[in-house]
Amino acid sequence: TAVVCPIIDVINDDDFAYLTGSDMTWGGFNWRLNFRWYAVPNREEIRRDYDHSLPLLSPTMAGGLFTINREYFYEIGAYDPGMEVWGGENLEMSFRVWQCGGKVLIHPCSHVGHVFRKQTPYTFPGGTGKVIFHNNKRLVEVWLDKYKDFIYSMMPELKNVDAGDVSERLALRERLKCKDFRWYLQNIYPESSMPVDFHHVGVVMVYSKKGELRFDDLCMEGSKNSVVKLQKCIDGNQKQTWHYNNETKQMKHVYSGQCMTLEQNKDNGKLILNSCDEQYNKNQRWHLENSLLT
Repeated sequence: TAVVCPIIDVINDDDFAYLTGSDMTWGGFNWRLNFRWYAVPNREEIRRDYDHSLPLLSPTMAGGLFTINREYFYEIGAYDPGMEVWGGENLEMSFRVWQCGGKVLIHPCSHVGHVFRKQTPYTFPGGTGKVIFHNNKRLVEVWLDKYKDFIYSMMPELKNVDAGDVSERLALRERLKCKDFRWYLQNIYPESSMPVDFHHVGVVMVYSKKGELRFDDLCMEGSKNSVVKLQKCIDGNQKQTWHYNNETKQMKHVYSGQCMTLEQNKDNGKLILNSCDEQYNKNQRWHLENSLLT
């Protein structure tokens, strides 16, 4: 039940120059369901006792380059026949394998060179975006459970895309007795920037149960009497921690004790930290919508 992937080395598509891939990255994904390489977290290093000859347990795979037992491949559902051309199939298979009792590995002793082209050599019916949205819609509807509402808030353009008939894939999931996506985030990919629990979700920002105001891997960060900025999220950083008061509708910055304030001028506005004023400052009142997964 193991799907084993190599380290993917880069072959330049202009001169075939060869660049060895890193053995310290694994597969993940962002809020728009794009596959991404991220640094291997310390917990995985501890699990394999810092022995870099041992395979990594990777949350996702890049796709295209992997080995799998033939019988297991078909038993677990092969590729989704409703997907088209390319895009999304690697995440769909990654979620399916993990949620249905298998595992995805990257073996550091295996290297495969891949020619990364600047553009695809084949056409996508209706355009690249249409095909990838269709494929992503299918994986969201089958595997992400309530988290699909989170994805649709981040990608409203995906909500009305036609996924086609997914009844057979849902029946496959039921037959294989697969775990839910919450289990995947908690046990396989706790490093994901997608929050397992959160208070509210909007089109742009999420107010997580850790008190973060985040967009993917960027968090709202502030300092006393300063402009609020988006910075790389750092777990436990009090400058990125906020407390929302449901009664006053204020967003209080934990580190400074000040409140998020909209400072307006004739042309535009900016977010700053300022002294909290519960009674008079309407520019400190924030309305949060779409409370999910509480």
